[in-house]
Amino acid sequence: MMRQYELVERVTRYNPEADEALLNKAYVYAMQKHGSQFRASGDPYFSHPLEVAAILTDLKLDDATIAVALLHDTIEDTDATRAEIDTLFGEEIGKLVEGLTKISRLDLVSRKAKQAENFRKLLLAIADDVRVLLVKLADRLHNMRTLHHMREDKRARIAEETMEIYAPLAGRMGMQDIRDELEDISFQTLYPEACQTIKERLSQLHDKNEGLIADIEADLTQRLAERGITAKVSGREKRAYSIFRKMEQKSLGFEQLSDIYGFRVIVSTVEACYRVLGVIHTAWPSVPGRFKDYISTPKQNDYRSIHTTVVGPKRQRVELQIRTHTMHRIAENGIAAHALYKDGVTGGRDISHLTAESRAYGWLRTTIDMLSQGDTPEEFLEHTKLELFHDQVFCFTPKGRLIALPRGATPIDFAYAVHTDIGNTCVGCKVNGRISSLVTVLANGDEVEVVRSKAQTPPPAWENIAVTGKARAAIRRATRASARQQYGDLGKHILERAFERAGQELQLEDLEAYLQTLGKSSLLDLLVSVGQGELSSRSVLETVHPDCNAEAAAERTKQALPTGNAAEGWFDMEQNSSVKFKIPETLQEDGTTNALPIRGMSGALPVRFAPNGGAVPGDRIVGILTPGIGITIYPIQSPDLKEFDDQPDRWLDVRWELDSENPERFPAQIAVYAVNEPGSLATITRIIGDLNGNIDNIRMLRKASDFHEMQIDLEVWDLKHLNQILKQLRARTNVSDARRING
Repeated sequence: MMRQYELVERVTRYNPEADEALLNKAYVYAMQKHGSQFRASGDPYFSHPLEVAAILTDLKLDDATIAVALLHDTIEDTDATRAEIDTLFGEEIGKLVEGLTKISRLDLVSRKAKQAENFRKLLLAIADDVRVLLVKLADRLHNMRTLHHMREDKRARIAEETMEIYAPLAGRMGMQDIRDELEDISFQTLYPEACQTIKERLSQLHDKNEGLIADIEADLTQRLAERGITAKVSGREKRAYSIFRKMEQKSLGFEQLSDIYGFRVIVSTVEACYRVLGVIHTAWPSVPGRFKDYISTPKQNDYRSIHTTVVGPKRQRVELQIRTHTMHRIAENGIAAHALYKDGVTGGRDISHLTAESRAYGWLRTTIDMLSQGDTPEEFLEHTKLELFHDQVFCFTPKGRLIALPRGATPIDFAYAVHTDIGNTCVGCKVNGRISSLVTVLANGDEVEVVRSKAQTPPPAWENIAVTGKARAAIRRATRASARQQYGDLGKHILERAFERAGQELQLEDLEAYLQTLGKSSLLDLLVSVGQGELSSRSVLETVHPDCNAEAAAERTKQALPTGNAAEGWFDMEQNSSVKFKIPETLQEDGTTNALPIRGMSGALPVRFAPNGGAVPGDRIVGILTPGIGITIYPIQSPDLKEFDDQPDRWLDVRWELDSENPERFPAQIAVYAVNEPGSLATITRIIGDLNGNIDNIRMLRKASDFHEMQIDLEVWDLKHLNQILKQLRARTNVSDARRING
């Protein structure tokens, strides 16, 4: 275990002006707090925070970050408190330590929910200060290095979490060395047989091509020197997990892999990078489609390098990465490689305000800010994983702005990546000047123009099309906001009817005085609760007008259903939805309000037709409001309505609102009594098909020697269409009767 003076020496080597008193105090405090604790390996627990601190000294981080590494488990695993940390080490360090403390006392339903909430808390802390992330990754790295001491079931869970979250997160932050080690240990733990097989194949390949790496290094170094280019050339075999991932993603066998060997050429200037590229392509033939210039177009995590694959000596394909020393440092250490100096201090690195220097950290903060708005912890974790995992494609706006997206992204993802408002108002797109579908998968270099409409709101189905967390989260928020507003409008209509039947006039501003009594924080909350059926209109009426006979008024409402005529215009419950409701603004001459128009049931809000028999245009219909379910539409003759006789305030006056330009089918059920002979079922289905009916399901209810009874679920245009089908069925000699269920 590292001694106190050894840790201080490690820090002062790269930062002579480090606060040694702070480091000594943090060392002693953490050792005392963890003094009686031991790890699964049997080592003193204090060895863990000490090793985390050592990892961070390799990254040459500031003394405050090293102190946080020493203290990071004290609040969580000892009797130390945030107040005590603040007093001894200052609020800045106290805040960082608290950000690294997992949530342990939440009443969460599952381990998954707890993991999600912990991850949300961690990322929100990272958004405030990047040092939280650096300490957390170092913490995870040391835990993975000692993973073999854990129980087997716990090892698998930790390795899976590392592979899903922390390794991609390290990669997104450009910390490739840490990502590589996290992935290697996780791969060894989760897939030990595959890992061992690949390592054996690599060993065989190494023996076969012995000296190949050294030969290429020497050959390339000499060629560059002949052209006056000083470069450091190093070669290596690819890692086992990198090979496994490529084999899995592209369904390749080991023999089919063409770039097992990789080389790095590090030079002093950007100009030299392109000169090296010319030398390499002159010496060996390049492999088409394997050239990538991340210098002119850096990755989101600040990674810059030129990649090319050539057919080198012994006809072996090799991949080369060409970069400068600065690019290499950032490629290996990511955000930790950005050196920012405090005013007046030249020896230490202060990364507490790392923003403009790192595009990776800027991406992370933007992503966290976006994902933290209104989603559950599980959704937050899901969307963050989506943002972390995908490789990237680079697309452009018509003005030339570069937009980085995950592979598989669509114009919907592109629109939201440009701006949330552009995504919410997107109605179409042009890809490379041609009108294209919004489900088009974008490719590198595509120019995308988004077509917008202010009347548009994103359909909920877009959430299944989008692949980025940002787009999915924005679509879900827009859908929730739209549904909430629509429920509010429906609740207003229900209250207007209830107040009118009681002989009162609804004044929305008057309801605000009763919000506390009704247990609501805002007028919209009240209207939404009524619209969703959680709060009855009777309760609101009796609260505002205690002397009104709300029960009698509700009974009169039921007796008046349905009313029939409606005023001009209708209210769209969901943009591009076929479910339409009428929200009347004025009373008709006879004192009755307009009915709510019903068009179909394909919208996002819970409007459905009764399961037994359905309803079709031409039927007189009624709506029943059910909390947690929504509005169910029944034909007025349905016997199922009897069960709601004692709940008149749940009845809604509804009517049909058909769109002649976009006709829809509606559900109905019929019972058919047919002679039991060969071909009778075929005759029945042919009649329905010839009359343009659509059969959803057929059930045999009774079967005898001479006849059978069947129930057919079908879709028809309207009541006239249904009656035509029934008439034709009854006209057949092998059909004794055909009638509508609930008709």
